[in-house]
Amino acid sequence: MKAYSATTEINASPETVWGILTDSSKFTEWDPGMKSIEGNIAPGEKLTIYAHIAPNRAFKVTVSEFEPNRKLVWSSGMPMGLFKGARTFTLTPKGEGGVTEFTTREEFSGLLLPLFGSQIPDMTEVFEAFNAGLKARAESA
Repeated sequence: MKAYSATTEINASPETVWGILTDSSKFTEWDPGMKSIEGNIAPGEKLTIYAHIAPNRAFKVTVSEFEPNRKLVWSSGMPMGLFKGARTFTLTPKGEGGVTEFTTREEFSGLLLPLFGSQIPDMTEVFEAFNAGLKARAESA
């Protein structure tokens, strides 16, 4: 397995953060890495994502977990688990002051990971920028 992650504290409730995180129509307004996103972020929905890190490539993912105000996962992969990527967004309330610990994590796995693993860039900076954009948006809401 190969994984990257970033965590930040956001001075906003999980409900506020969730509302921003699941509004695909406004992602490009606050996510500096997002070129465009097609589809609705809802259980079982398919999304097509275009990111600045690979501007000529479409990433097709499925919303595989959807726990409002707590957890969102979108994933993709090859048949029979040969290769899989899963991006997880976790929201954890901190205390009673409306603070949310927010984590973005992506895990890559599968039998073909040794072949593809070296081609996967370090996503830490991308996730830190994503989290910072979400934080700024949520705290200004």
